[in-house]
Amino acid sequence: MSGSSGAASSAAPSFRVWALGGIPEVRAGDDLAKLIAAAEPGLVDGDVLLVTSKIVSKAEGRIVEAADREAAIDAETVRVVARRGPLRIVENRQGLVMAAAGVDASNTPAGTVLLLPEDPDASARAVRDGLRDALGVDVGVVVTDTFGRPWRNGLTDVAIGAAGVRVLDDLRGGTDAHGNPLSATVVATADELAAAGDLVKGKAEGLPVAVVRGLSHVVASDDEPGARQLVRSAADDMFRLGTSEAVREAVTLRRTVREFSDEPVDPGAVRRAVAAAVTAPAPHHTTPWRFVLLESAESRTRLLDAMREAWIEDLRRDGKSEESIAKRVRRGDVLRNAPYLVVPCLVMDGSHTYGDERRDTAEREMFVVAAGAGVQNFLVALAGERLGSAWVSSTMFCRPVVREVLSLPSSWDPLGAVAVGHAVGVARERAVREAEAFLTVR
Repeated sequence: MSGSSGAASSAAPSFRVWALGGIPEVRAGDDLAKLIAAAEPGLVDGDVLLVTSKIVSKAEGRIVEAADREAAIDAETVRVVARRGPLRIVENRQGLVMAAAGVDASNTPAGTVLLLPEDPDASARAVRDGLRDALGVDVGVVVTDTFGRPWRNGLTDVAIGAAGVRVLDDLRGGTDAHGNPLSATVVATADELAAAGDLVKGKAEGLPVAVVRGLSHVVASDDEPGARQLVRSAADDMFRLGTSEAVREAVTLRRTVREFSDEPVDPGAVRRAVAAAVTAPAPHHTTPWRFVLLESAESRTRLLDAMREAWIEDLRRDGKSEESIAKRVRRGDVLRNAPYLVVPCLVMDGSHTYGDERRDTAEREMFVVAAGAGVQNFLVALAGERLGSAWVSSTMFCRPVVREVLSLPSSWDPLGAVAVGHAVGVARERAVREAEAFLTVR
């Protein structure tokens, strides 16, 4: 494969890139440089070798026993950047921000996972030095891995390690073809090389090494900084926190959903939402929230059947006709149609008793407000997990029934029930509410 820029002519810049065949299955302890040299790559000075990180990891014995891939991801994670359901974008111990910390369960024996090289730049240096010793050539080496990108669909290879390659081409201070100054142009040359190699290596062809020829100007001395130079520092990362943007997005996503698909709900996502819920403010340093998770169909059915019977009795006492009662019960089936239910409860542990009705009422109201803040946090966090929800007040009207069926302490006051699941269809656009309509300024 070749590439060019400018008008087609003999003087136009060009390069060649091809995949190198003949690399055997790599095992722990193998010398990659010797394996590559044995494949008779025909390397010359100025070539760039692109090596898939997977074979580097195998040679370095980075295969570990791990029946639970999530635990392996936890071990390699320094910071969780974003999470949606089981997918995590994290910063790993190499400083790379990527999906699942680079922990790979493909092309490795069952019950094991493959971790990224401990120091990809050092791995690249070892291959470069080994090829110099074996073949007498001065080549650049780039260790590549597959990344997704924010705001872009699809995957591409990028450089995670490099040796003897100018990984960045800083054009700042120069001018473009029209004489305009270049003030922010720094080209990620090593990433461009990695992507070019991926075009010929492919993802499933068993060709883990590629060679680029014709770009000798990117090959540099041994003391050239490695691919670590490509990792943006925390101080320069405009999206490192993104807290306000993330909260606003989750709040916007939060809608009342009344129709759910059969897709199961990840219990871990609900627990993460509870973790967000209990960060709400509360009086007297208390924790006035409890969340009862109804994960089994049996527990949901038992509760909803008992609540329905209590509701029907209430409606009959109110003199409603059987037809009217049937219609109301059908409208209340949003909880029955959900694959997961949560019953948030208020507890008054730590509250003060004043012996004065006005102050005691205000005390309870403080706790109710705090519990409501917790439930709002919970709903917003569910939306951030791409889960739909509907907060229904029904359990508040039959608290004794709920406590009995769920074996809850008498001091727990159910605050409705939250139906949780994956929404069917696309929610309608939310009506615009101008903040000014809800403000009073003094």
